[in-house]
Amino acid sequence: MTVHKIGGISVVLMILTVMFSCEPDPKISAAALIPLPEKVHEAEGAFEINKSTKIHVAQDAGEMRGVADFLATLLNQSTGYNIQVVDELPESGNYISLGQEGSGEAYKLHVQDDHIQVKAGSAAGAFWAVQTLRQLLPLAIEEKGPIEGVSWKVPAGEIEDNPVYAYRGSMLDVARHFFDVNDVKRYIDLMAMYKFNYLHLHLADDQGWRIEIKSWPKLTEIGGSTEVGGGEGGFYTQEEYKEIVQYAKERFITIVPEIDMPGHTNAALASYPELNCDDEAPELYTGIEVGFSTLCTDKEVTYQFIDDVVRELVEMTPGPYIHIGGDESHVTALEDYIPFIEQVQDIVNSYDKQAIGWDEIAHAALRPSTTAQFWAKAENAKMAVEQGAKVLMSPATKAYLDMQYDSTTQLGLHWAAYIELDSAYMWEPTELVEGIGKDDILGVEAPLWTETIEKMDDIEYMVFPRLIGIAEIAWTSPDKRNWDSYKDRLRQHTERLEALEVDYYASPLLKEKEIAE
Repeated sequence: MTVHKIGGISVVLMILTVMFSCEPDPKISAAALIPLPEKVHEAEGAFEINKSTKIHVAQDAGEMRGVADFLATLLNQSTGYNIQVVDELPESGNYISLGQEGSGEAYKLHVQDDHIQVKAGSAAGAFWAVQTLRQLLPLAIEEKGPIEGVSWKVPAGEIEDNPVYAYRGSMLDVARHFFDVNDVKRYIDLMAMYKFNYLHLHLADDQGWRIEIKSWPKLTEIGGSTEVGGGEGGFYTQEEYKEIVQYAKERFITIVPEIDMPGHTNAALASYPELNCDDEAPELYTGIEVGFSTLCTDKEVTYQFIDDVVRELVEMTPGPYIHIGGDESHVTALEDYIPFIEQVQDIVNSYDKQAIGWDEIAHAALRPSTTAQFWAKAENAKMAVEQGAKVLMSPATKAYLDMQYDSTTQLGLHWAAYIELDSAYMWEPTELVEGIGKDDILGVEAPLWTETIEKMDDIEYMVFPRLIGIAEIAWTSPDKRNWDSYKDRLRQHTERLEALEVDYYASPLLKEKEIAE
């Protein structure tokens, strides 16, 4: 482009200066907020972040200080400013203040010309408020800065918000294909943007064992040595796992580790022959068929093995849940499966943790704190609720992120359904199974199984933007959810995904309607 000079000042610079000086204030109503907040009140004016902006939080605010530090880092990396966190409310100049009011994850975000006030029931609530604030800022907030020529304005108004469900999760299968610590951190960061608070890690399956268990070292030495297709596999050392747990905690996400059993256990069986009924180790498995493996449920060593694994997981996992799997154990006789699931629940409970298992576990007697994860059979979910258990909603036909978008999708599978963006969004947890209402539901989780997923770009393509729709289902009340509204907001929101370099699926449903001539 040719730039003509006038008195040493470029025409382009003059035009930009006029544009920014005349730029109208942004409006909350124009922001593509996802998940949609409970209440949004628009006002005139805007708050503008500048070099003198401060972030205020009380000195004794505990975890709220971490939220303030997170916000400062977010703002500084793109603006190039050196915004400071202070514990005294500034007497002059503009500021952002974080404080506690109310309970739980509810928050209020009040934006005025000279300050932004966040009042939240907890540090987690304040963190979710920061994610909303992030979406009110220009897209350049997602860039590594300093970014010049941006008006860092936040539209004036007030937002009141509170999630519908306490458990809002996604599952990442690192067993079929292994993903390293940095990939998991990237996934955590993207989840946190949309107010997810649980990451379920599927750590063991037929194709690989991915977590170091020091009392059973061959699990990773042998069981962690391969993956689907025969790749080299991998595993997390206990220090790496703790690093993931801490990273997630700083973003108010709780890790839920899963050891699937008694089926989906070939990697363990190949590592320790004594876990097999015939005392012979099977070959390592690199295919994708399911249902052929089982721990020997009659052996005392099996339960010692499970106790040791659970004990070491508990020592590294501060969250309340241990996932015990329990699905597709087709070669385990039901008369063996039932007492096995009951005993494994007792092992988990003995370490003051609560068990979650796939919906098949409802065939056993469920302990009072156990949750059944509905993925396939409504009758199993109903059996769980009839026993007084809570249900975690993960319907394969709606929430499985490894399902192909349509018949042209190169990745993923389609045994449950083809799931386009509208199908992933247009469902209501309380309407899935007759007789299961909101009080019976712990929350919503969207799993990604990785039989065909080999790298981070694959994860992003299959997960986004469907996971964003699941976020709104889990957070926003059903009377406020509307496909047309969501589609319009998501269409705008894809620019933010591009700024974050997310390799998302560009659905034809998001294309602008052609204007008839």
